[in-house]
Amino acid sequence: MHMADALITPIVGGAMFIASAKVGSHSINQIKSQLDDSKIPLMGVMGAFVFATQMINFSIPGTGSSGHLGGGMLLAAILGSNAGFLAMAAILTIQALFFADGGLLALGCNIFNLGFYTCFIAYPFIYKRILKKGYSTSRIIGASILASIVGLQLGAFSVVVQTMLSGKIELPFTTFLLLMQFIHLAIGIVEGLVTAAVINFLWKARPELIEGSDAAGNTGYSVSFKRILTLLIIATLVIGGIVSLAASGNPDGLEWALFNSLGQEERMQDGGLDQMLAVLQNKLAILPDYSFKSELAAPEQAGTSISGVIGAVITLLFVAGAGVFIKAFNGKAKKDKA
Repeated sequence: MHMADALITPIVGGAMFIASAKVGSHSINQIKSQLDDSKIPLMGVMGAFVFATQMINFSIPGTGSSGHLGGGMLLAAILGSNAGFLAMAAILTIQALFFADGGLLALGCNIFNLGFYTCFIAYPFIYKRILKKGYSTSRIIGASILASIVGLQLGAFSVVVQTMLSGKIELPFTTFLLLMQFIHLAIGIVEGLVTAAVINFLWKARPELIEGSDAAGNTGYSVSFKRILTLLIIATLVIGGIVSLAASGNPDGLEWALFNSLGQEERMQDGGLDQMLAVLQNKLAILPDYSFKSELAAPEQAGTSISGVIGAVITLLFVAGAGVFIKAFNGKAKKDKA
């Protein structure tokens, strides 16, 4: 659901960038006093894990389309709404800058569509309310699937609205809307199942990570926090470096909906701002489209594998570094007040 710059106007892109920046600012203010030494590395590792999982496009039978995990619900369930949103914003920014995945003008749209609805709507109003009466494997599965579906449905609807408001492509609104909602319903079910599997593992290993610091007792087996981080890092490297090689080559949900609505995947750059940003993005990207630049003669699979590992490492360092900075800045502010 990564939107390209060719789909939106500067007005829509700018407005959504401001909206996403406002949510990001709110999130930073909220987590200043909540970050502790354990939450910072967990933010970085979970950000890297979601980056890696987003590289795996899975085929949707009978459609000729594919989908990938958004990861917003998973981040929110483990890190909370605010830290989860910031991690998602970092992932999407890194993808746009270093891998030319998602447009620069559309970055605000992508952050809002994939981060806001999952972290601030689906997570608190669906996932948390279902689990309010207590945690169990079945409840986690149900809550994860329903919240993931709702979050993606809202994000898909938002993509349709942003595209139609821009008016750069003559799309049949009803057809585009129905196709977007249908295909992201299927993607949401898969995302919910994967999200539930990860959450259930962490809940059984360290219940306080899911239920909060007041979680009592142990629901399954005890695993040290350092071992949890190590296992997640190993899984991230395996997914990004190896499993990503098996990703489906079918168009993703947005591309599929555009093609079936219009007869083309997306509008070509018009030689104006679209083209300027595309040129800038290709210059910035170290591995555009998760592959080596054309002047480098190397197997395509090698580019995918290296992209998965490098992207995960960059995300881990960036997100964890941001956490350290926020905590240090808050500590300095408190000292100055004293």
